[in-house]
Amino acid sequence: MKESAHFRVKSDGLTPPSPTPATRMSSLWKRITTAHVKFVTTGYLRIMEPIAGVIIKLGISANALTTIGTLSTIVGAVAFGFGYMRTGGIIIAVTAIADALDGIVARRTNQVTVFGAFYDSTLDRVADGALLAGLAYFYAVNAVHASKVMLAVALAGIIGTYLVSYARARAEALGINAKVGVMQRAERVALLCAPQALFGLAMDGWVLRAVVVILAVSSWHTAIRRINHVRLSTRGDIPSPIRVVNEKPSAAGARFTRRARL
Repeated sequence: MKESAHFRVKSDGLTPPSPTPATRMSSLWKRITTAHVKFVTTGYLRIMEPIAGVIIKLGISANALTTIGTLSTIVGAVAFGFGYMRTGGIIIAVTAIADALDGIVARRTNQVTVFGAFYDSTLDRVADGALLAGLAYFYAVNAVHASKVMLAVALAGIIGTYLVSYARARAEALGINAKVGVMQRAERVALLCAPQALFGLAMDGWVLRAVVVILAVSSWHTAIRRINHVRLSTRGDIPSPIRVVNEKPSAAGARFTRRARL
């Protein structure tokens, strides 16, 4: 019996061909990202709500939380620079709580403003740069782990991280939604805190090297994907949602209005 290009004829009827490895990986990634979004929207933020209530009672504003979070991240970056990887990872993990709380506090206190979103996104770039600068300094001066190659990788990671954020911001200014790619800010923060907090400089620093390489490569991959997405959108090859600056956010997206998830 002959096989067609898309279906194999069996005694029990037509069956689709087995999925390719690329299809399996794409399906797995979609399931992971869906589970991640569900966790953030229904789990993590619900856990943060009681903490946000305490902060509101203390009179701490959303912008103050943003500032505290950024300063704490810089402290973690300094710990990275001097080789205290586990300490830095723990500090950044705790700081991630403040990073999530500022948006909740802004929403619950009706402090969701254009300046708040701008301020938050700007300080996020300071925090991102500080973390990778700390790692770059570590590889430049550490007596045991100094490496010109890893210094170059860390610097490439800084450039890639900023390209990811700038490509999306510039695309949105042109009316194109370019939120594509795997290495967005939440993923960067998780990658920079969890392995360091758990492993530090285990395996003679190879865990840290792997993290920095993954961060740099995936950041550049995401930036290139966003650039190509804008290229295709401007050619009309793919439809791209138009972002209207003054339109009201949906109820589902209102909780993220303040946060610029770049």
